Amino acid sequence: MQSGRARSSYVLFALFAMYTFNYLDRYVLSMLIHPIQQELGASDTMMGFLSGPAFAVLYAVAGLPIARLADRASRRTILAVCFALWSAFTAWSGTARSTAELALARVGVGIGEAGGAAPAHSLLSDTFPPHARARALSIFQLGVYTGTFLGIYAGGVLAEAIGWRGTFYAAGLPGLALALVFALTVREPARGRFDTHPPSDAPSLAAATRTLLALPSYRWLALGAGLASFAGTGFGAWVPTMFVRVHHMSLAEVGRTYAWFNVPAAMAGTLFAGWLADRLSRRDARWLLGVAALGVALSLPFLLAICLWPDAHTAMRFAIPSGLLGAGWAPAVYAAAQNLAPPQMRAMAASLLVLSLTLLGQGLGPQIVGLLNDALLPRYGSEAIRYSLSLVLLTSLVGAALLALAARDYRRDVASLEAQRAAA
Repeated sequence: MQSGRARSSYVLFALFAMYTFNYLDRYVLSMLIHPIQQELGASDTMMGFLSGPAFAVLYAVAGLPIARLADRASRRTILAVCFALWSAFTAWSGTARSTAELALARVGVGIGEAGGAAPAHSLLSDTFPPHARARALSIFQLGVYTGTFLGIYAGGVLAEAIGWRGTFYAAGLPGLALALVFALTVREPARGRFDTHPPSDAPSLAAATRTLLALPSYRWLALGAGLASFAGTGFGAWVPTMFVRVHHMSLAEVGRTYAWFNVPAAMAGTLFAGWLADRLSRRDARWLLGVAALGVALSLPFLLAICLWPDAHTAMRFAIPSGLLGAGWAPAVYAAAQNLAPPQMRAMAASLLVLSLTLLGQGLGPQIVGLLNDALLPRYGSEAIRYSLSLVLLTSLVGAALLALAARDYRRDVASLEAQRAAA
């Protein structure tokens, strides 16, 4: 029994490490916007494109067929290959001589990272039973914040020490070695091992999509999470640049200071939300999504304060309550999606959710902020970025409301699915 627990813990640790590099390689660009603009002469609109659509479109398009493959083939192998691919393209970003070359590299990162989340969610669902999935996914989700921390802290320090090109090399190359370790040491678990009813063959992509979107709670949670991601990703991609422009801080100073305020609080908030969602949902399944809706709504005032407070160091301190309250919505939403899906559709359930998160979040969030920056620049100057971020953040209220609607329907949909499986 002990060896089984140790094996499950190792799988979770390995996936956490992989996801750390997933987000390090994704978000290191947010610390490099200023030096890239200085060398390549890119506008805010172009940098929004590089931070958003250049990455997100291929990420979203590739995610569904990769998830379809993960519902049939070895998830471990898919994860290892994709890990190596996005690491290689991150390192290649450092060789770019134009924004077009950098855009191609970001497309490659997006294709590789498309195979990071959905197969991992499916693998974790066959490693941990339903009552422990929110906590397991919250630990996995810590990779977002450790990767963000490394992207902000190390990215800011390295950018000033070795330049933006060297920073891309330092972010990408270690992942190639870790991808090999992952392939050699992680075992593929039996599919559906915690399910009462044995899994059937994986349905077609279209059939799986129809089945999942037929559930009202799944539709609401996918759209609500997408809007929450739109606000959060747009904010995260540009907030370091805001401190540089508005408060005249150096990249290294932003990295050293903001990372320490934001990331430990976000990690603590993620773990607490995962524990709370698992605990409350045992009494009432709707709390799994209720916790997510409350987290998104309650963090908004503190995120706005980061943008609008006149003193930089006080503004940064608001990252502590915003992280504690707002960082834990994603694991609860991911766990709900896994619980709504049969074993042969779990990678697809994760992928469709990630599709919404990516297209609305990574695809539109940074791009809209960049467009608003350029549009507001003539009137507000360097202050424009404050108002761009504030406008984008307000959309999270709609996301919170939609997650609350998903919570309303969730218990009924889970019960209906269990009855269908029992009758099959």
